[in-house]
Amino acid sequence: MDLPSDARSILELAARSMFELFANASQGMMLVDRQARVVWINDQYRRFLPALGFERESDFVGQPVSAVVPNTQMHRVLETGQPILVDVLSNRAGTFVVSRIPLRDADGVVIGALGIVLFDHPETTLQPLIAKFARLQQDLDEARRELARQRRSKYTFASFVGRSPAALEVKRQARRAAQTSSPVLLLGETGTGKELLAHAIHAASARSGRAFVGVNIAAVPETLLEAEFFGVAPGAYTGADRKGRDGKFKLADGGTLFLDEVGDTPLSVQAKLLRVLQEGEIEPLGSNRVVPIDVRVIAATSRDLAQLVAQGRFREDLYYRLNVLPIRVPPLRERRADIPLLVDMLCEDIALRSGTEPLELTPAALAFLTQQPWRGNVRELRNALEQIALRCDDPRVDAPQVASVLAAAGAPLQERASLADGHDTGYDMAAPAVSQTDAKSAAPQDDVFEPLPQRIARVEREAIEAALQRCGGNRVAAARLLGISRATLYAKLSAWRD
Repeated sequence: MDLPSDARSILELAARSMFELFANASQGMMLVDRQARVVWINDQYRRFLPALGFERESDFVGQPVSAVVPNTQMHRVLETGQPILVDVLSNRAGTFVVSRIPLRDADGVVIGALGIVLFDHPETTLQPLIAKFARLQQDLDEARRELARQRRSKYTFASFVGRSPAALEVKRQARRAAQTSSPVLLLGETGTGKELLAHAIHAASARSGRAFVGVNIAAVPETLLEAEFFGVAPGAYTGADRKGRDGKFKLADGGTLFLDEVGDTPLSVQAKLLRVLQEGEIEPLGSNRVVPIDVRVIAATSRDLAQLVAQGRFREDLYYRLNVLPIRVPPLRERRADIPLLVDMLCEDIALRSGTEPLELTPAALAFLTQQPWRGNVRELRNALEQIALRCDDPRVDAPQVASVLAAAGAPLQERASLADGHDTGYDMAAPAVSQTDAKSAAPQDDVFEPLPQRIARVEREAIEAALQRCGGNRVAAARLLGISRATLYAKLSAWRD
């Protein structure tokens, strides 16, 4: 549009002022015409001529810019009409931060271009900015490494502690499963180590270098489970992330997805889960775009899937799709011979995490732990050892202390005749594991139905009497042998006299 004369004057003045400002503040300027020939350079730019191979300005001006300035992009600005506001130019004269701006006539036609050297020696002049960028890049790299570390497998087969026939058979089956990409179904009670085995299978597989992603289906609300699995498209619903969000299948692409407690999957999601396993593709929530994925699925459950199928609560076709390589993880009561090894490993780990001295269990205490039912399996055993470590002042722990802590925690106990003498435990550590039925039949018949508080009190009294007898009546030595304080011993003796 046509401008009033005073407006045109102001615009021309502003343009001239800006030009003079750049000419004085920059490290150099040049102008090229529409044929990309150099038509002008300012005084600051002349200092670069010797390094570019020119003694006189007349040898430089009038030449095609690409012939006198190596790596220039001025011709690109002339061709496209688009500015290059910030760029790095390197040639024989050095390394520079430059801007390139097209020049237009009154009709908007490109008639030339202006090149501005903003900074020379950017490695020094831009050092604060470069250092900040380097720190940000380092933080980003560390965050990526940490994320990759968290998504790698945490455990290997060496982490599944046990030398019993049952433990060795589980590891044999799991190693065979690691050599394939077929779905694996881990079956077993809670706390038996199913998640640990899933990590180990991934670590031993060809996918070990890619992500291991786990999701506990029982812990995710049914309304969010589909989004958790398949992701959310940008703006799929009110309040959704504008950038969208990847689901667990996408995060595990190329690696392994662990579906814990798969038996709790709602029927509404089971059909979509089956489609992913069959077709190898997902459809994010709120999207009509199908995304191919390559994921190896390891599922685990503590429930009887076959029974759920019979009850109509689990799809039969999904069951067969998951049950390709079933592995039953035995409960702790079926591999009691592994309990001493597990106790050693768990005590070391508890001490490392808490910064305390590891527990030292006497043979009687270890035999007592070995005979317990452990309905919560390894998870319950660890919980018991943590409570023992917190409640006992002395790291050396005997059977009465173990029994007292477990009883206070409300754990179901299985006793034997005497726990006082470590050489008379009633349990041969080298002998095969004793089942609960055998242990009950071997116990004295008058003890079978003895109330638990009375049984614990009897065992405790037997232990104290045996300790006093061994120490010749020396109460201080007996308290030390029992791993209790002298005041506690005196209090118990006084209660018995009363």
